[in-house]
Amino acid sequence: MTRHTKENMSEEMREFYRSLLLKEVKDRIRMLKEYGMRQDDIISALFHEESLPTLTIDRRYQIFLGEDKIEVKMEPLVKSIYILFLNHPEGIKFKCLPDYRRELTEIYSKVRPWGLSDRAIRSIEDVTNPVLNSINEKCARIRKAFLNVLDDSTAEQYYIKGTRGGVKKVSLPRDSITWE
Repeated sequence: MTRHTKENMSEEMREFYRSLLLKEVKDRIRMLKEYGMRQDDIISALFHEESLPTLTIDRRYQIFLGEDKIEVKMEPLVKSIYILFLNHPEGIKFKCLPDYRRELTEIYSKVRPWGLSDRAIRSIEDVTNPVLNSINEKCARIRKAFLNVLDDSTAEQYYIKGTRGGVKKVSLPRDSITWE
């Protein structure tokens, strides 16, 4: 059975699907009202496109959100990983992280200006070793840092995510990022 597309559908079929969709929307709105949501709030939620707060990274590599400059606090290595992923909007596969070890080390040395100890170098090696779980732990910390200051649906745009075994990236549009 072929799937109907807008192009090959008759006007009658389009009207039928529109009425089905409209009925579903009305049912969902009725449910929202039953859960205590006011009609004004429903209309606002449906037609108001929220703009994402700008992510600002200052010269000291502090991360801030929005005009209020709410700081997103992260440990230096976690912040360095986040910056690495921001530098690669196309994303990075975790299994390819050893290829980014030098770049991560350079970022980390800027974020952590007091120098890289043997322990810091070992941490970079661990986080870029795809056999270890270190990168997943750091990504969980990045996620938590954004969830501490944003709601779930908004925070999702800011943290590193992707499919298992696939490319991981920050989906935030690059025009929402400011580097000072």
